[in-house]
Amino acid sequence: MYLLFEALHKSLLQADAWWREENCRSPISKRPPKERAAVYSDHVLRALRGAGLEVSHDVALHILMKLFQNGLNFELYDDALPTLKLLKERNLILGLISNVGQETDATYQDLGLQPYLDFQVTSSEAGHHKPHPEIFLTALEKAQVKAEEAMYVGDQYDLDIVGARGVGMKAVLIDRNDYFSNVIDCPRIHSLTEVVEYI
Repeated sequence: MYLLFEALHKSLLQADAWWREENCRSPISKRPPKERAAVYSDHVLRALRGAGLEVSHDVALHILMKLFQNGLNFELYDDALPTLKLLKERNLILGLISNVGQETDATYQDLGLQPYLDFQVTSSEAGHHKPHPEIFLTALEKAQVKAEEAMYVGDQYDLDIVGARGVGMKAVLIDRNDYFSNVIDCPRIHSLTEVVEYI
């Protein structure tokens, strides 16, 4: 089961890369409903097939429908809240940038994040997804800091690191499972607690 999870996680990264290319070609959220549904099911299909699970488009669509029916459940890693607490105690301005547009203050509250966040920026608010500069510039504006004074921590190199550095922010890659062991052009950490070493 663990090997399947690992394979699925790796193939999901590849499926996400395909998704981003599709979104750059033509924003998915602005496509007709049928075309949008086809892209969503293609994304699921690519992730499953990349992990060695052969399924039909119908099955992929069914999985997708189940995901939407059950809603997205977010869970924090164990190191998240203790690290945020430590950073907050240092009087740092903390924010969150997310490509998941349906997150709300209630979601952050349920996760226990709200007391530590000074602001949040979603792709729907900024009008662009990471790695587009606008979403990072919106965050800098909310934080009221210059890019060179800010540090961004993210778990996807091409979205988070490239995007943050593109506007002049320092960037740290959190790579819990060594998926980005070939990355040598930015700090790479395995636990969020390590981020304090770069502040």
